[in-house]
Amino acid sequence: MAMEEPPQLFLCPISMELMKDPVTVSTGVTYDRRSIERWFFKYGKTTCPATMQRLASFDLTPNHTLKRVISSWLDRASSSSSASDNKLARERLPSVLAGIEDTPFKVTALKKLRSCMAGDEAAQEDFVACGGIQVLGRVMAQALAESGGDFSAFRACEEAGAVLATLPLADAASVELLLNPESVMAPVVALVQRGSAEARLHAMAILAKVSKASATTSDRDWTAGVDVDDLVKSLLELLSDDGGASTKLSSRALDVLLDVVVSASSRGGARPPRPRASKAVVELGAVRVLVELLPDADRHVAERVLLLLKRLCKCPEGRAAFADHALAVSAVSRTVLRVSAAATRLAVGVLWLLACGVAPAEKVLDDMVMSGCVAKLLALLQVETSPSTKEKAAKMLKAIAASE
Repeated sequence: MAMEEPPQLFLCPISMELMKDPVTVSTGVTYDRRSIERWFFKYGKTTCPATMQRLASFDLTPNHTLKRVISSWLDRASSSSSASDNKLARERLPSVLAGIEDTPFKVTALKKLRSCMAGDEAAQEDFVACGGIQVLGRVMAQALAESGGDFSAFRACEEAGAVLATLPLADAASVELLLNPESVMAPVVALVQRGSAEARLHAMAILAKVSKASATTSDRDWTAGVDVDDLVKSLLELLSDDGGASTKLSSRALDVLLDVVVSASSRGGARPPRPRASKAVVELGAVRVLVELLPDADRHVAERVLLLLKRLCKCPEGRAAFADHALAVSAVSRTVLRVSAAATRLAVGVLWLLACGVAPAEKVLDDMVMSGCVAKLLALLQVETSPSTKEKAAKMLKAIAASE
């Protein structure tokens, strides 16, 4: 038997989820502590979300009685559930989808749906075949439209995104559904902009899957369905957040940024980079953000940063932005022979584009001398590395010597 729906009294009016730590505000309404604290301190609200009355005090009084009642209900509900929940949920999938848009408990329903489909390929196929992607699209669009004054609506958007992220999204039909005029791409970008860390990971996983699938199964450009400037700004803000982004989140953000600059199939040489996209990304300040990520980056992040810098420096605007940054040459030079063989190759490629790729940049050559890059380049000639990397190092040394 599947676990019964919790009584509405047990659900937080903000998140519409079962309360773990119920607290009461001065209007007498009870909320989950995490949700009401986010309402006050993250979103800067000064009203009671349920009544919209302005609060004279932000004191939170623990509701111990309700907490004990919820705990007792959970114990009873858990003992009555069984291991057949997922199978039962799959069998009821059509009716679940039919009612999910109308239920006032969207977050709870979507969580159960995600749990049902996680790791179950057959359930995922059933979900898509039953029109699940379209349902999620409508739920996300409605939730996003209502999220301006309704915190719980945005939670529904986040949870719908989490369900969508469980799907493979690898076939042409799924990509077409996602990229059609009534697509979920706008809500997905909104999750990147202002979702929780988990919601942002789910959103970027969706974008990565769509990018890959659109390159291999259709001729559609996935970026045509999103506001690229808004997406790039959000990614750069995330990467600029001092200590706020985990390594995993930063790595995902860099992957999506790379997909914006160059299509997935171009990694195999089939499709060229997008010069307009590169220029737009540069104009939004990407070079500065990427350069300033390098000093504290681990190998995984450093390699992606250098790959992006190399892509961006293939356009004149990118080279100009790099040359104008006082620490760019030093930051890239420090990764040579220090992070990994791939990072060394990419770093040399970035510096070569500035020093020798089009026309010698005097400031860059001077920065290379001042930052100790010459010693790194000389060392490269003595170690085992690719012939092209050694050739670029030799050419840069000649350019430096000629400039003195």
